Amino acid sequence: MVDHIVETSGVRGRVDIRVGVGRRRRLSDEAKGRMVAESYAPGAVVSEVARQNDISHLFAWRKAARAGLLSLPADKAPLFVPVVTELRHDGTMTAASSRDATAITIEIGGTVVRAASGVDPAWLRDVLRAVKAAT
Repeated sequence: MVDHIVETSGVRGRVDIRVGVGRRRRLSDEAKGRMVAESYAPGAVVSEVARQNDISHLFAWRKAARAGLLSLPADKAPLFVPVVTELRHDGTMTAASSRDATAITIEIGGTVVRAASGVDPAWLRDVLRAVKAAT
């Protein structure tokens, strides 16, 4: 006895079938950098950026950018900087919890910028770019 019959005569949806040799695109580092920068834009969803560009290596390219192996467009590049802790005179590192956790100190080419908690990120970015350009 059949409880439920599925109607299959109607249109069901679109299916793409690719046959033959798989397509392999060679993208330039500039194109990869542009897509990575697009994925770092405020409100961007990485998987959506990958889908829109029909790529599957975006997470690997983001990792390469963080490691400094892939350059991003200068106007859209997020700032990746290493965190450096200060060494005490006895050779031990200071613990992060022992320092003031409400402010950060950034040194660029001998110039020191201190940012308190709650600073506007866009304003801080502009200040850091200006300091970098001046050094």
